[in-house]
Amino acid sequence: MHITMVKKRLADGSECRKCQEASSMLQSKQLWERIDEVVWAREDDPQSPGMVMGAKLGVQVAPFFVVRDAAGAEQVYTSVLQLMRDRLSQKVSAVQQAVAIDADDIGGI
Repeated sequence: MHITMVKKRLADGSECRKCQEASSMLQSKQLWERIDEVVWAREDDPQSPGMVMGAKLGVQVAPFFVVRDAAGAEQVYTSVLQLMRDRLSQKVSAVQQAVAIDADDIGGI
C-alpha cells in the first residue's frame, strides 16, 4: 500500500490550516511514517503537481489522500479520520468525527 498526501500551499507560502491539523493528527498517533509521499497543491499554480492530481481525481479540497494498493487500484480519501479508520487500523470516535466537520470545507482547493 502506498499513501500519498496532497497538501495545499497558500499563495503567501504557508501551509493551509487543515493540512497542518491533519499532519499533526497523524504525527500524534504515530502514523506520519505511514505517509509515503507528500505532494503540494499550490494555490497560485494550477499546474503544480497537487493541483493537477486534484483535477484528475475530481477532488477540490485539501488535504486529501490517495491510497494505491498492490494491484495499482487507487482510492481517494478527503478525510484524515476516514483514512485512519479504513486504512491505518485506528479507532475513530464519534466525537472526533463531529469535531472534524469544518465550515471551511465549502469551496475548493
